[in-house]
Amino acid sequence: MANTLRRFPLVCAVVTIAGAAIAWAAAPAPRFFSDDPLAREPESQDASHARPIDLSLMYDLSYNLFATPGLKASNVHAINVNTIDEVPDSSWFTNRIMPRKISAEDLVRGPNTGAAPNPERWTITREKSAGFSPGFTAKDANGETWFLSFDAPGYPEGATSAIVVASKIFWVLGYNQIESFVTTFDPRRAVIDPKATMRRPNGKRTPIRSDDVNAILERAARSPDGTYRAAAGRLLPGTVVGPFRYEGTRPDDPNDLVDHQHRRELRALRVFGAWTNLTDLKAGNTLDTVVPMGGRSVFRHYLQDVGSTFGIGANGPHDWDEGFEYYYQPGPSRSRLLSLGLARSPWQKASYIEYPSIGRFESERFDPTTWKPHAPTTAYMELLPDDAFWAARRVAAFDDSLIQAIVHAGQYSDAAAEQHLAAVLIQRRDKIARAYLPAVNPIVNAALGADGNLTFENAAVTAHVAEAPSSYSAEWAAFDNQAGTTQRIGTSKGSGPLLMAPAALPSRPGDMVQIDVAAEGATSVRKPVRLHFRRSADGWVLVGLDRGIGGAPPVVPTTARRER
Repeated sequence: MANTLRRFPLVCAVVTIAGAAIAWAAAPAPRFFSDDPLAREPESQDASHARPIDLSLMYDLSYNLFATPGLKASNVHAINVNTIDEVPDSSWFTNRIMPRKISAEDLVRGPNTGAAPNPERWTITREKSAGFSPGFTAKDANGETWFLSFDAPGYPEGATSAIVVASKIFWVLGYNQIESFVTTFDPRRAVIDPKATMRRPNGKRTPIRSDDVNAILERAARSPDGTYRAAAGRLLPGTVVGPFRYEGTRPDDPNDLVDHQHRRELRALRVFGAWTNLTDLKAGNTLDTVVPMGGRSVFRHYLQDVGSTFGIGANGPHDWDEGFEYYYQPGPSRSRLLSLGLARSPWQKASYIEYPSIGRFESERFDPTTWKPHAPTTAYMELLPDDAFWAARRVAAFDDSLIQAIVHAGQYSDAAAEQHLAAVLIQRRDKIARAYLPAVNPIVNAALGADGNLTFENAAVTAHVAEAPSSYSAEWAAFDNQAGTTQRIGTSKGSGPLLMAPAALPSRPGDMVQIDVAAEGATSVRKPVRLHFRRSADGWVLVGLDRGIGGAPPVVPTTARRER
């Protein structure tokens, strides 16, 4: 698989000899470059000319609900993966739970790097700018700006805990998240900034009055002592320039060269969303900022609002069909209508253990392959089996203790509710592993020793969702990186994930080999994974892994390869 993030050399000098220019242009590019696999996506261009955009939520919902389901998936392999089929770090995504080793303490801390808000005094500066939950923008006693959102009446701890827990989960998964804390808001210790305004229904901004504050608090769950529990989101650094869409690119971001529907981390939200029941996947819950970096400005892409997760949202428990059907899905609705309600959908058979702080969140009827958000996005529709495998490995990497620790950070007062949330997440995790890890050849962590021992791991076997194959086999060949041709060396076979190379294995620095690894006794691993190793002074280095899924990616503009 060609690495579409490869960086080609920037031609800085003017080429004066036409014949040399033609010869250079005609020379075949090598399959792999010296810095493969890329660990970080290049972002060399300045984005200081970015301008805020506003996307109509109604348009976005209508397009996703009525146009997207009719689209034909392109079957295009994810474009932003490197040569070993992994997603490099970027302004969109950071590898955390895999493949790096991060302490459990850091994972539980999540995106929170600063101190929690000081709730001794709040100064209200304007209304909450996003989401449907009641809230304000306010400064705490230390003068720091926060976005406060409250729980719905009758469902204390529901929305606020969901925000804190979900933001930690999605941060661990690799997404940029807002720092979020559980705090309190005491209206007796709150004042309104004289300059505070809020937008009225006619579009005008007028000063915030005490009646406006009371109206917002009437929609919030009040504690017996007169205070309100809140989720506080820290003000993001940089300049806010609006949401991103789940397809196409953003024209004012010169580093945004891969169509969003072909970014694996955005496709993977179909799996991560199913795990956490993040049903509100839409552009309105994303946010782009522009921040200074290395003398230029670059974008940072955030999943701004992941709080509508588990079984509850801003206004209370999820509806019964959330996670099972789109807002509008003519097939099931027609069946129920024509059968006078006798044709029952899976959500009508689901049994819930409901807690006010958790809502409707279950695992018995949960099927990750049929889970649905409110409306599909184009990235959701483009998910391929290897994208789902990549995502499922990250879900499976959350062991029981990590899930329990992250859930505990939600500060639930009901231990039974906390235990229920953790248990359902664990059960849904296991279903995701069973659905997606055996669906492709699950060979991972391949390494070729200097002694010729090829070792690897079977991710499905490690996760206990598949039986170990009866044997593995490998086809070995010398690989010409410049011409892209091979010369057969031989074969090897073994009963476990360790295969010996044939005797004629190349040994000079710079030599490369191609190895096709397959297995017997397991349908998913019979299709070989193709590995490429390069010999270095210290041994063999994995530079290529291809599972052979999806068509060839479209050509990425030359500017995507500008640095190579």
